[in-house]
Amino acid sequence: MTDTQGSTERTGSADNGSAPSRRSLIGWGGAGLALGAAAAGGAVAMTRTGNDVDPAGSDTGGAVPFHGAHQAGIATAVQDRLHFAAFDVKTDDRAAFVQLLKDWTQAAARMTAGHTVGDGAYGGLPEAPPDDTGEALGLSPSRLTLTIGFGPSLFEKFGLADRRPDALVDLPQFPGDNLDKTRSNGDLCVQACADDPQVAVHAIRNLVRIGFGTVAIRWSQLGFGKTSSTTPSAQTPRNLMGFKDGTRNIAGTETDRLKKFVWVGEGDGGDWMTGGSYLVARRIRMDIESWDRTSLQEQEDVFGRDKGEGAPVGKAKEHDKPFLKAMKPDAHVRLAHPDANHGATILRRGYSFTDGTDGLGRLEAGLFFLAYQRDVRKGFIPVQRALSRADALNEYIQHVSSAVFAVPPGVRDKDDWWGRTLFSKEA
Repeated sequence: MTDTQGSTERTGSADNGSAPSRRSLIGWGGAGLALGAAAAGGAVAMTRTGNDVDPAGSDTGGAVPFHGAHQAGIATAVQDRLHFAAFDVKTDDRAAFVQLLKDWTQAAARMTAGHTVGDGAYGGLPEAPPDDTGEALGLSPSRLTLTIGFGPSLFEKFGLADRRPDALVDLPQFPGDNLDKTRSNGDLCVQACADDPQVAVHAIRNLVRIGFGTVAIRWSQLGFGKTSSTTPSAQTPRNLMGFKDGTRNIAGTETDRLKKFVWVGEGDGGDWMTGGSYLVARRIRMDIESWDRTSLQEQEDVFGRDKGEGAPVGKAKEHDKPFLKAMKPDAHVRLAHPDANHGATILRRGYSFTDGTDGLGRLEAGLFFLAYQRDVRKGFIPVQRALSRADALNEYIQHVSSAVFAVPPGVRDKDDWWGRTLFSKEA
């Protein structure tokens, strides 16, 4: 099946145009888990064109609009699966890198709409590699979003030093950090979120293929089981410690809070970033074997909430306003709360992960923490300073990788491209 541009639809049968197939389970290689294929409404693939989208990006398995003032994948309703990749730039040719950004933008727009890349996975010249790798044929868009960010090291290339925003600071070394340099930082990143893990992996795989010779993967992370939500009407998700996470997270519908705490505004510095945001990514290893042998009372004291309802100490309901002084001085909620950090507020989009074992008979598991904010200096850094000094949770966790990125504004239309405001002289 082809669309009006003559390119193969990703959805629908790859063989004879019959009804799309169903997928029940997909294995996550290193995770050793079998995860459900698609969320509600996404198990049966749907044929749709680029204009046939679900504008709310709700859990329908449909398409999230790619174009807009802000990049999708930030305030968008959080999907169930993640494939995050950080890249190193392997060329000093500015024109080649800009062309890659344009090619990536075109591919991202097609994949998020449920189309194949270019002319598709089959039907082209037998002597040439296909334009699309093909593993997402027959699958719905699954609310795929692709979000790009630029790391501090990118601004050391291509004569961009004077365009690095003041807010894009190198993160300090926090007490307790045990960072793996090979799994930290990066010249740029792409965050792929979807309700089907194969759709997310397909997206990153195809961007890697397109970028061969210009960029290379530095490190990547698979995630499952979202640990925060931007839809407050939905049930608050739980982390691998069994506690509800992100109760006070900014909702995608809270335009005032998004403007105040997430989106870069005019006059913030670095005009090319207006409408963008700043992303902090941290891989947080959990010592879940020790945690699982800890008493319920101590677990609840550590967080400052009860494990069942998620209510703060002394309260009955999860969303009741917490009385911080009723919690222990080192309780996680007490130290992380905006009232304890001069109002510092971030938007979280974290995911759980399991990556086999650590070689000592323990699960390699934890939280892949993703936080968006208007200014890292007023968001993540003050909160993490407070937590790293005194949080009782530190006995059970360790930050093992870290990165920060400037996330530019959205792609406005079909003639726009990722990073245009940074790289175009007229921008």
